[in-house]
Amino acid sequence: MRRSIVAMVLVGALAGAPPAVSAASSGVEDPDPTISVMSRNIYLGADVAVALDLLPDMPAAAQFMWEQVADTDFTSRAPVLAAELARERPDVVALQEATIWRCRSSIVGSSTVVFDFTAQLLDAASDAGVEYVIASRDGDDAYNPGYSIPVLPFLTTVRDPQTFQPIFGTDEAACGFSIADALLVRSDLADRVVDVGVGDYDATYAVLPVVFAVDRGYAWADLRTGGGVVRFLTTHLESVWNEGAVPFSSQQARELIEVTSGWTMPLVVVGDFNSDPRDPRPLGAPNPGLQPDTSTGCAAQVPDPSAGSADAACNAYWAMIEAGFADAGPDSLDPANATWGASALLAGPDPKRLAAAQGNPYGYTDRLDYVFTKNGPEVERASLIADTWPQGPDMWRCTSAEQEANAQRAAAAMGVELGEAFCLPTDHVGLLVIVDVPSAAFATARVQSEDRRIVFAIGVAIVLVTSGLVSLWAIRRSRND
Repeated sequence: MRRSIVAMVLVGALAGAPPAVSAASSGVEDPDPTISVMSRNIYLGADVAVALDLLPDMPAAAQFMWEQVADTDFTSRAPVLAAELARERPDVVALQEATIWRCRSSIVGSSTVVFDFTAQLLDAASDAGVEYVIASRDGDDAYNPGYSIPVLPFLTTVRDPQTFQPIFGTDEAACGFSIADALLVRSDLADRVVDVGVGDYDATYAVLPVVFAVDRGYAWADLRTGGGVVRFLTTHLESVWNEGAVPFSSQQARELIEVTSGWTMPLVVVGDFNSDPRDPRPLGAPNPGLQPDTSTGCAAQVPDPSAGSADAACNAYWAMIEAGFADAGPDSLDPANATWGASALLAGPDPKRLAAAQGNPYGYTDRLDYVFTKNGPEVERASLIADTWPQGPDMWRCTSAEQEANAQRAAAAMGVELGEAFCLPTDHVGLLVIVDVPSAAFATARVQSEDRRIVFAIGVAIVLVTSGLVSLWAIRRSRND
């Protein structure tokens, strides 16, 4: 009995012990590490906004989305995205819209994975000569499935003989998808992942109240470097907003700020925030992406927003800045650095939005994607990835007649002569950011470790005192007996 009591107290004390520190994380080697991170919204493959407009006709919405997924063929897109990874070799890749499409041909039974964008990207990267894995630790992955459309026979049944005949032997199948945030690390760094986690936001948009809420969240991973541990987080905030209410993206950003407020390690937050620095737009102002405007019940953004003067009340981007996060760049207030505005078919910019793409020669209209830093990381360089059209290496040959038509219209509007129609790898421009993490940035983390050492010392003292008391009690009892 006495031994079991001591053992239990010892286990409790050891739970507060600091983790073992390897030579690589002690600060002896590479005290000021340089880390590169890429942000890539890889696009679920279809225009959800159009699908929502087709509701409550779910079969029509499902068929529309599936046909666009076929046209925006991820099998063709994955090698282009993989070539970016092979060229840039980022240490960490933050994915949004990492989509899995599942289908089944019968009313009952399990579904079959037809497309797994993350798995396809990892395979394509390997073929391109660089290996990546989902950041994981102790069986947990930095992968948050987010929201999904379930496989619903009849309601989400779609026709696609070319895809379904080889799999099911049928022309039709019911399909659904899940859309995730995920963190990848280059495989040579996989053993440096020391912790991972996921979280969800309370603020959610309900397509059908009670029945279908669009869940959004985040995934994070701690990567051990020469100086200490850096935490990376990827997230995708809500794009839809309701009139008369604060945009969901702004509400979710406030939740993220609250979650991260207690994180004192060097922090890099990456994602699609669905928030342009100009939001909410004044009514009547250019707003080709249908971003939040003053009909939300929020005041219009100040005419020339900048740090210290912008209104952060209803804007996720400015809320992050107000909370002490630094925008890694490139300059988010410069229209040349917009990251969204491509057509849903990926065949260049959307011709209907081109006229509003003021200051951006490639038709991108809104800045929605960011890399934020806090607690010490210093930005060395920030650049855009796949931000040009129709020139550049980051494209693939479009295949559908509708894509060809869109590309020709876009090229004509831009005054560009187009031979073949090339498509973009995704509807978002990517970001590549390189940060230096000075050794001073890990000072707080060391204090935290020292705190744990104090807890450990107190625990050991408790063990020793308890052990002594138990021993005295046992001796006295044996004498009494």
